[in-house]
Amino acid sequence: MSDILIDVADTGVATVTMNRGDVHNAFNEQVIADLTSAFRRVGEDPAVRVVLLRGVGKSFSAGADLSWMKRMAGYSHQENLADAMGLATMLRTLDECPKPTVAVVQGPAFGGGVGLVSACDIAIGVETATFALSEVRLGIIPAAISPYVIAAIGERACRRYFLTGERFSAAEAHRIGLLHELTSAEGLEDIVAKTVRALMDSAPTAVTAAKELIRAVARRPLTEEVMRDTAERIARQRASAEGKEGVGAFLEKRTPSWRS
Repeated sequence: MSDILIDVADTGVATVTMNRGDVHNAFNEQVIADLTSAFRRVGEDPAVRVVLLRGVGKSFSAGADLSWMKRMAGYSHQENLADAMGLATMLRTLDECPKPTVAVVQGPAFGGGVGLVSACDIAIGVETATFALSEVRLGIIPAAISPYVIAAIGERACRRYFLTGERFSAAEAHRIGLLHELTSAEGLEDIVAKTVRALMDSAPTAVTAAKELIRAVARRPLTEEVMRDTAERIARQRASAEGKEGVGAFLEKRTPSWRS
């Protein structure tokens, strides 16, 4: 059976599942390549409205596979560079997926697993999950995942957890912004279903445009160029068929066409 499973339900919900429970869903170069392909596939599928990222077994993802790490120890600089670019490409593909992405964190996430959580739009986790950015304890750094983790939890929290490599709780992950919602294991699927319903109530092209808007505006000074760019984006969306349908449905007190 494949290490990465893809299921697209008739409802428009796609589930990408890391199927390596025996090694805590740790990834190697092949898993990274398969995840990259999976994120591209669901992102390009017009039938997909929402993407869930899951891991089987006790852990969400333990990050790098031990056997992969052993191979990396013997790599040249160029081989290490190419290998790191594979991980960076996978995370960027997830981050830039045009569909809303939800990390369903049913267990621990370490190293690159934290990167996966950070690169998703929404993260829901169980109260018993634990997290760590433990790279420095191995003499390395969380470089490829850093743009997404810093965006998720901020520079201040990274100054602690990048440097100490210590484990932290789901409650702490929620406090610093890595997780949007905390729940019991028994309540996890209810929270996921609630989140999916909220996303499905949103207009699909508007959701994609909203994701693009965040990337265009985040961490930029408010210049005339940014103001004009945001004005252009809302003008396009208002004039679109979806924008007209949404406003029309609101004024006519009816359900818009994208809601079932």
